[in-house]
Amino acid sequence: PNRGDPMRRRLAVLLAAPVLGLLAFAAVATPAAAATAEEKLAVMGQFTQTSSGSYNAWNAARQNQAAWASYQFDWSTDYCSASPDQPLGFDFRLSCYRHDWGYRNYKAMSQFPANKSRLDDALYQDLKRKCATYNSIVRPACNSLAWTYYQAVREFGSLAAVRQADINRAADMKARAEARAAGTT
Repeated sequence: PNRGDPMRRRLAVLLAAPVLGLLAFAAVATPAAAATAEEKLAVMGQFTQTSSGSYNAWNAARQNQAAWASYQFDWSTDYCSASPDQPLGFDFRLSCYRHDWGYRNYKAMSQFPANKSRLDDALYQDLKRKCATYNSIVRPACNSLAWTYYQAVREFGSLAAVRQADINRAADMKARAEARAAGTT
């Protein structure tokens, strides 16, 4: 038989196509190997430092969670727990989200006590960076709330400890500053 026979080549391609397709599917469908505990802890350490670079790296990963699937991170959050996520209009959601992420993932790795202080410090730095984005007139009120949120997690391990009186104090501070800026004091 002639190997150059076009009919024979077409038959070989038709027979090989399902096998090649199955192999290609298996290569895509096979999940990536799970990250080791050491690899997971190393990435967690990178994502939970107090710097803005660490925050930005975590946020980029949050926006592309599929790329980190092999690490099996817990991306769930309740944001600022029982405390307002946006007290007085200051948006603390992503700062609280990263804090939740650190708490949940370090607890899952049984490494929480050794990392709690850094996680709480990172929350405070994230909140202060967020406050820095607001007008300088209201920024002191935001910073006051950031300190209150930080103290709650540092002392009690939860933002549920933020009291309404603390929020009211910051609201008064904000209102007085806005009134001064408007010249109505």
